[in-house]
Amino acid sequence: MLSEQSAATVRATLPAMGAAIGEITERFYARLFDAHPDLLRNLFNRGNQASGAQKQALAGSIAAFATHLVDHTDQRPDQMLQRIAHKHASLGVVPEQYPVVHEHLFAAIAEVLGDAVTAEAAAAWTEVYWLMANALVAIEKRLYEESGGQGWRQWEVVERVEETADVVSFRVRPVDGGAVRDFRAGQYVSVRVELADGARQIRQYSLSGAPGDSLRQFSVKRVREDANPDGEVSNRLHACVRVGDVLELSEAYGDLVLGDVRGRPLLLASAGIGVTPMVAMLAALAADGYEAPVTVVHGDRSPADHALRTDHELYADKLADASVHFFYERDAEPGARTGLVDLADVDVAEGTRAYLCGPLPFMRAVRAQLIGKGVAPADIHYEVFGPDLWLAEG
Repeated sequence: MLSEQSAATVRATLPAMGAAIGEITERFYARLFDAHPDLLRNLFNRGNQASGAQKQALAGSIAAFATHLVDHTDQRPDQMLQRIAHKHASLGVVPEQYPVVHEHLFAAIAEVLGDAVTAEAAAAWTEVYWLMANALVAIEKRLYEESGGQGWRQWEVVERVEETADVVSFRVRPVDGGAVRDFRAGQYVSVRVELADGARQIRQYSLSGAPGDSLRQFSVKRVREDANPDGEVSNRLHACVRVGDVLELSEAYGDLVLGDVRGRPLLLASAGIGVTPMVAMLAALAADGYEAPVTVVHGDRSPADHALRTDHELYADKLADASVHFFYERDAEPGARTGLVDLADVDVAEGTRAYLCGPLPFMRAVRAQLIGKGVAPADIHYEVFGPDLWLAEG
């Protein structure tokens, strides 16, 4: 891992680097896109760049990685690396891109920190960068091998389902007629769409169908702010894609998966479009005849806004021991509750493993409530749609 000499230097310079990391990432992306404008058009999410979310996530992840290295010199922060590597693999990131990032990142560091970047400091932070980069390259290589190789595949839309006013599900099959590689419940695919200006933007959408299906299903929530670049792909899919159209999809990636739960009590909590991976998990548990207790929690604006609600209830009903708790801000029906998700009256069994997906405020609140009920922090897993600002916060 990090050499003893470099660890001492990084520890000494971490406060200065941490204080300037926001400005550094701002300069980095400006330099990178000036030199390689195609990366902004065809790889990076223009919405996340416009909002600053990607810059914030990068800054936080670099600082968190370096802090972990100096605090735990014999360990890697594998949770962080796995999550980043899955996202990179879904985008088709290749090893040759890491030296490009290094060039512009370290030029930005030199611009911002100036004479504070001594030869010793530059060498130490270079070691940090390549420890992170080489670890990601290795994980991404394994992910590509497991998925049958990186690259994009064409899929034909065979069904389009209007789930709610703002959510549509697409069922697709490979144009080449080849086999559909199975996925693990909770994973997502990248969808690459050519926009009106010729840019080919990429977004990730959770697979909301059952694993083992001969088709793939993913669900898209429309971002209604037309001027927001983050909504340019979802609006294109909603407005333009119909049965018979062809889309480009990656293989399935993502590390929020059930894994070996060994008959443990589970809690699947979601809000809004965060329901999509949870429905796939419930489908997988139902297919496996899961017998341990499963607690299903979901929060939404109203029953009409609850995407995949029928599937949500159907798969839960197939389980041997499931309890369902739906919370709606308005128009709650009998059996559901009015208001935000609140676990105060929800029984959480000892030894529960929890999976969360939804907006960050929702997940933070649910996580705090679960810890208050005795759930171990290590047993609480989550998925963030977009740059992982929570993970970057440590």
